[in-house]
Amino acid sequence: MNQPPKFRRFPDARSDIKKSAEILDTPQTRSPTYRLAFNDPDFLCREGLRPVRLQLELLKTEMALEELGIESTIVLFGGARIPEPAKKDQAKTKTLAELSKYYDEARKFARLCTLKSLKQGGCHDVVVTGGGPGVMEAGNRGAYEAGGRSIALNIVLPHEQAPNEYATPELCFNFHYFGIRKMHFLLRAKAIIVFPGGFGTLDELFESLTLIQTKRMDKIPVVLFGKEFWHRIINWDALADAGTIAREDLDLVTFVETADEAMAAMESCGGETSDA
Repeated sequence: MNQPPKFRRFPDARSDIKKSAEILDTPQTRSPTYRLAFNDPDFLCREGLRPVRLQLELLKTEMALEELGIESTIVLFGGARIPEPAKKDQAKTKTLAELSKYYDEARKFARLCTLKSLKQGGCHDVVVTGGGPGVMEAGNRGAYEAGGRSIALNIVLPHEQAPNEYATPELCFNFHYFGIRKMHFLLRAKAIIVFPGGFGTLDELFESLTLIQTKRMDKIPVVLFGKEFWHRIINWDALADAGTIAREDLDLVTFVETADEAMAAMESCGGETSDA
């Protein structure tokens, strides 16, 4: 990764950082204004540098994924609070305990996807999650158990969002901006797989559906685990009946209950693993 060019006419940035650190310690060299701009966190965090920080967050992940050969991804969205079945007794609500079955389905689905991806080199249809606990952990865990890589797109939050132990370290990223994180979820997506979740999951689901509905991104399979859950919290038919969406927009989502059903649905909708 990050190979330097074979020929360089000017000194590289790292060399200048090192040289600056070796300069005699004086009031002038200790002044913040003397720091190299790209090596000055106080400067980079200024209000006026937000556009630069947005660009850096976009570029860092994009360049790393490109250098590691990631061609396409399968996105897993889902609740951070859904426990694995072995820990369902610790769930805060009866419903969360019941939803723990989807932890195992997410784990199995990610394992199946990864095994299929590995047969073609492991660069296509790599599982990507939000990197946290719950369904996200299950997705990274399934890929890990299959012997493959998986991506984790973490974000700085006051709770729940430390990276889980199963994400591939060199594919584990951290974000400040939700918008850039969402963009990276979808830039390489071949399919979007959604498990029960809360506000974050709903936000990610409906942004994805909006982009597909408005043709701002290519149509890809959107597979939802748990038909009963999704129909209980969202009256899909009411949206169509009211005319706020078209009746055919309901066809943008497919409901499944198991990992095997999800694999079949993804493939029948055109989200099958690509030829390398």
